[in-house]
Amino acid sequence: MQREEHPQPVRGEFKARGSFVVRCDECNLPALNCLCPYRVSAKSRAQIWLITHRMEHYKPTNTGRLIGDVLEETRVFTWHRTDPDPTLLALLDDSRYAPFVVFPDDQPDYDSGRVVGIDAVTGAQAAGKVAVYILLDGTWRQARRIFRKSPYLDRLPVLPLRTTRETRYRLRKPASIDHLCTAEVAAELLRQGGDANAADVLDDYFDAFNQSYAASRGHRKIETPSPAMQRLLARQHLVQE
Repeated sequence: MQREEHPQPVRGEFKARGSFVVRCDECNLPALNCLCPYRVSAKSRAQIWLITHRMEHYKPTNTGRLIGDVLEETRVFTWHRTDPDPTLLALLDDSRYAPFVVFPDDQPDYDSGRVVGIDAVTGAQAAGKVAVYILLDGTWRQARRIFRKSPYLDRLPVLPLRTTRETRYRLRKPASIDHLCTAEVAAELLRQGGDANAADVLDDYFDAFNQSYAASRGHRKIETPSPAMQRLLARQHLVQE
């Protein structure tokens, strides 16, 4: 995962809930149920770029980082309203890429003429371009603000996520069961776009994250790996062979 550095003035130390818990330096989960043993890399034709609200970097419950653990070419840009990341701007102008802004179908803050379907992604790939899903990583309110306050996104096609899938995320209370978290959105897009293997790995890794974090909140050590964890361990074994 490539995290783009774009320094900003320090506004004071931020302490999230649970900031005093002993955590793994690598996965940021409570050390009681570290996620690192289940980490598996996968390949995908499409790339994912995250525009992340700065507050999300401090939250151990953020699922955007899971995408970067699975897909090494993931890029992360911190959102600054008045000072967009120059690396992101340059990449948006790079003809090798076909970027799509992903925004929920129930939040129509865009010109309907910009809306495309998943066929536009496969069409771009057929034309030799690297399709890119741009995910706005934050709360729903933060994501809407990023979308509205980032003029450089105005010229990009909007790809609404259309799915009947319900969220499995239990570490934060969603506004609706239809509102998927960032990792779930990424997995669903990958699956719809033809990157089924990467989607399966990310789904299992997300489930392992959910289970590990929930158990740690209850101060319970997971003794027997869950089915998702077992599938990830099996994938690791295949890679090692």
